[in-house]
Amino acid sequence: MNRHRIHLIAAARPNFMKVAPLYHALKEAPWAETVLVHTGQHYDPNMSDAFFRDLGLPDPDIHLGVGSGTHAEQTAGVMVAYEKVCLERRPDWIVVVGDVNSTIACALVGAKLCIPVAHLEAGLRSRDRTMPEEINRILTDAIADLLWTPSPDGDENLRAEGVPAERIERVGNIMIDSYEMMRSRIEAAGTREAFGLSPRGYGVVTLHRPANVDTPEALAPLVEQLVASAARLPLVFPVHPRTRGRLEDFGLMSRLKDAEGLRLVEPMGYVEFMNLVQEARLVITDSGGVQEETTYLGIPCLTLRDSTERPVTVTEGTNRLVPPPELLDHVEQVMRGDWPEGRVPELWDGRTAQRVVASLARRLGVHADRT
Repeated sequence: MNRHRIHLIAAARPNFMKVAPLYHALKEAPWAETVLVHTGQHYDPNMSDAFFRDLGLPDPDIHLGVGSGTHAEQTAGVMVAYEKVCLERRPDWIVVVGDVNSTIACALVGAKLCIPVAHLEAGLRSRDRTMPEEINRILTDAIADLLWTPSPDGDENLRAEGVPAERIERVGNIMIDSYEMMRSRIEAAGTREAFGLSPRGYGVVTLHRPANVDTPEALAPLVEQLVASAARLPLVFPVHPRTRGRLEDFGLMSRLKDAEGLRLVEPMGYVEFMNLVQEARLVITDSGGVQEETTYLGIPCLTLRDSTERPVTVTEGTNRLVPPPELLDHVEQVMRGDWPEGRVPELWDGRTAQRVVASLARRLGVHADRT
């Protein structure tokens, strides 16, 4: 049987979670030669290697080793390195996921070499072009050949931008596949017990967006809101390396360390982190993926942003956009039980990877009995 070489691009922590279910599904397809490409955009072992291990991913077939840098340096570095890979051994399809710099970089390489590109998690829009991720999403969707969307708003956004209907396929949310794939390990991880926390008796914090952490004017009042919230409900805060650096630079770390009820910990692997999240009373975040996981699990999510590229988590789910000065008020609202229950959006069912593989098989003209 003729096997088709499929490149799966992994770059940063959210990518690993989205790539893993698809990698495992493609490995079961006899027509697919699956090549895992790690660009190296997240090079901290705490942020990268642990996620590969937790998600059952092997060492990458190709590691570009690009590392950190400015947006331009990262994007250009990935393009230069990945183009060489494609010229040496050309793939039949390139699959990019999410919205990081490596996503647009590899999509551009594919487009210019006339290699078909598929974008998993296409069509998401925050309408905030100050977010680098928004630029990456818009440009990737403009040049990709196949756009796999997670929700109806993604389809609508793409149609409004003039994308032909035949390039759009709604497949559901791949993040939920990751959770379901790892559910037994997540439930057995014991992170909550190790911290001595009771079910629904604590909150989880993640914080890393530049708008929240890169200036003392933004971060200092947010620290005070977290301190006040922790006095109301114990909080566990896995501190992102970027955020830790800013807290130290701005002299704010001691304020958090000394706060009653606030526990600062190192970044966690996916399994340990999700064990905490699944039994939390609430989650405070500025991340994208956590908005989806909390909606799936029915957990109140307080998103410290003024826009979201995942509006379905607000319109249908348990997520709400919270201005940082109002964080404590919203924590109190959750504690009073005054929070919408929400529902799980359509196709968020743990079977997205299978739909993606079937879609790719159709594009390659592979018969269904071979998928």
